Amino acid sequence: MPALTASQTVGPFFKFALDHPAWADVTAGGAEGERITIAGRVLDGDGVGVPDAMLELWQADAAGRYERGSGFRGFGRASTDEDGRFAFYTVRPGAVTEPGGAVQAPHVALTIFARGLLHHLITRVYFADRAEDNERDPVLRSIADPAARETLIAVRENGAAGTPALFRFDVILQGERETAFFDV
Repeated sequence: MPALTASQTVGPFFKFALDHPAWADVTAGGAEGERITIAGRVLDGDGVGVPDAMLELWQADAAGRYERGSGFRGFGRASTDEDGRFAFYTVRPGAVTEPGGAVQAPHVALTIFARGLLHHLITRVYFADRAEDNERDPVLRSIADPAARETLIAVRENGAAGTPALFRFDVILQGERETAFFDV
């Protein structure tokens, strides 16, 4: 029987091989719905920005559907800059109805890749201005600690006039206020 290969840390090859800034614009195919920006920083345990992380965003369209063909691809990829900043340009996702009838609040799924991680991290981004929906979300409610749930909430900030709504979401890899990550 062959021996298993050990896990390797991820990165820091993202800028060279996988950084395509156009992929951060999920609306490029002409998606319908409210345009929003999700922006923030990836921070290490000391609060320092991680300069070579990569994030992937997966989401439903404005109607809460994952079907493709409407010009909305539902996938984006963004790399962090030297201060750990990233931004996605997308549409506000709709609530998703599960096959059993439960309704998930509008959210996006994020996968984080960074040097020093043996495995990528998975989390979700919910929207603070959808508090009532968030209270009913079965995934968000499954997190027992209210402080951990709070790390998944993006806060709306005032953007420049005439620009899409800006939602701030920081990914904190460890330490105080560490982002809640899912074991999937």
